[in-house]
Amino acid sequence: MVMPFNSIVDFRVELTEEHELFRKSVRSFVEQYVEPVAMDIEREDRVPEDVLEKAKQMGLFGVGVPEEYGGQGGGHLMEAILMEELSRVSPALGTAIAVRALFTTPILLYGTEEQKRSYVTPVARGEKFAAHANTEPCCGSDVAGIQTRAKRVNDHYVLTGRKIFITGSDKADYFVVSARTSAPLENKRWWGITVFIVERDMPGLKIGQRFNVIGLRGERPHEVILDEVKVPAENVVGEVDQGFKVIVTTYDHTRVGIAAQGVGIAQGAFEKALNYSVQRRAFERPLISFEGVAFKIADMLTKIEAARLLTYWAASLADRGDRRFVIAASIAKTFATEVAEEVANMAIKVHGGVGLDAETGVERYLRDALITTIYEGTNDIQRITIVRQLVRELFGVKLALT
Repeated sequence: MVMPFNSIVDFRVELTEEHELFRKSVRSFVEQYVEPVAMDIEREDRVPEDVLEKAKQMGLFGVGVPEEYGGQGGGHLMEAILMEELSRVSPALGTAIAVRALFTTPILLYGTEEQKRSYVTPVARGEKFAAHANTEPCCGSDVAGIQTRAKRVNDHYVLTGRKIFITGSDKADYFVVSARTSAPLENKRWWGITVFIVERDMPGLKIGQRFNVIGLRGERPHEVILDEVKVPAENVVGEVDQGFKVIVTTYDHTRVGIAAQGVGIAQGAFEKALNYSVQRRAFERPLISFEGVAFKIADMLTKIEAARLLTYWAASLADRGDRRFVIAASIAKTFATEVAEEVANMAIKVHGGVGLDAETGVERYLRDALITTIYEGTNDIQRITIVRQLVRELFGVKLALT
């Protein structure tokens, strides 16, 4: 039985030679331009401009965006490969490049043709940076609870509120912002939210404090303050009062990328642990010859390959337009990010005391992995999504879980 899927054919992963050629090109970029400065990114807490410029020249900001809007095409599977290869060496760079999908995805799915050409195109070409501002002090995973307000005044809206933990906001030229335009309806908390495109130079938009979160040094989030920001009515994405669907559908699509980031982090930590276990000797023998270390290496590889297959499978379902990719994406994100945390922890233990030293570049994988289990919807939220989708698919019942 393969429920809630119909057939074992639903589990196929459709990789081509094009995917492999793309992977090799990204790995070459990473090894030539990113690996030499990976620890500098960690120490200086910034991604060098020349690295971002090279990524722009390679078209990496446009992966997954249709060519007609300045992108490279490629779909979810190509995006997953990109995120995995970048995060293997620098999860911060992976986040810096991938965050634009949180901006382009809702516009590609729900925006007007004019919005796609005016805003998606320059972002996909790497000419402009963009961010996604939804999380608030009151509300992270509870999208329906946001308190930022948008009031209609003639031909524009006035937005007032505060967004926190907004990745890429310090560099962003454009923002996708959620705000409440109407009060929620009875039994429909999600009703009344609208999504807007806000430009950085609109009066009243300010970038506030940086949050010194535990990981992702080089791409740590900031606060975005909206102080009566006037936004033209034509900058509404989708329908007024129905922006909740825009936001959660965006996360359904971008969640596969976080699973891929988990795989990349785990792969990077594993490679360091494997190399160290072969080169480091104790009692006149390499560490890997000791059962306690060898079993850790075997477990790490086993879990990584399982996480990679789940991630590629979720991406393949999304690329085929199969609506069940939502449950697959939540499964992949939950498993892969928790594998990343577990593998990074084991990698530190394989290294022993030196694994705790920041200069060895091992402990950073654990700090980065912790973040992936929380953002784009915490893994507990993913578990709720998995059960809700399962019950809906099998029994046609909308399950209320709290």
